Amino acid sequence: MEDSILIKGNKYGISLTIDKNAKFDKVKEELTKKMEESKKFFNEANVGISFSGKQLTDSEQQELIKVITSTTALNVVCIIDTEEETERIFLNAVGRAKAMNTIATGNVAAKKDTYSTADTYHRGTIRSGQTLESDSTVVIVGDVNPGANIIAGGSIVVLGTLKGIVHAGCKGDSNAFVAALNLRPSQIRIGDIIARSPDDVKTKEKYIPQIAYISDGNICIETI
Repeated sequence: MEDSILIKGNKYGISLTIDKNAKFDKVKEELTKKMEESKKFFNEANVGISFSGKQLTDSEQQELIKVITSTTALNVVCIIDTEEETERIFLNAVGRAKAMNTIATGNVAAKKDTYSTADTYHRGTIRSGQTLESDSTVVIVGDVNPGANIIAGGSIVVLGTLKGIVHAGCKGDSNAFVAALNLRPSQIRIGDIIARSPDDVKTKEKYIPQIAYISDGNICIETI
């Protein structure tokens, strides 16, 4: 690798590919230089970040994140794991959402991408009594426990177990959706449509990624 670090944009935010043989001090120095040179291209946004190539310690990752947040207007809200299963679920959810939006609008070109760097990303568990609210789409890398609330102007994607209360499309967007690796919300609301989980729901032995969306005025759930 000619450069010790390569920076690319992706659906989550940005990715850093680091030369496996590069010294960390050199990586940090080069990242600082590159971010300083390109900071005018990074608008204020909440983003996720992924690392590949050289194995970094947690403290080294945090050092590089600090470089980014101190030299640009970007706010790094989570670190995205580059696992194939997570990527598959995310892409399937995006594909499903785009298909529904195309049907609703009747115009593919007129509809912007489902995800952007303006969306909200959260890494970690949302616990009982906590509320995460955003005007945009929300992506959570972690679990949503019973008693937790997620409210989004756009869609909600949980890369973990969803057991709390969720409201996607809270401003009336009936094209919004809710997707999770383990979809078990106590209450789900999309736009103005509300559905509750049955009280006698059994615990799944294996996680089955699912997506919930509105069809014919009802909330439908399908396997991704």
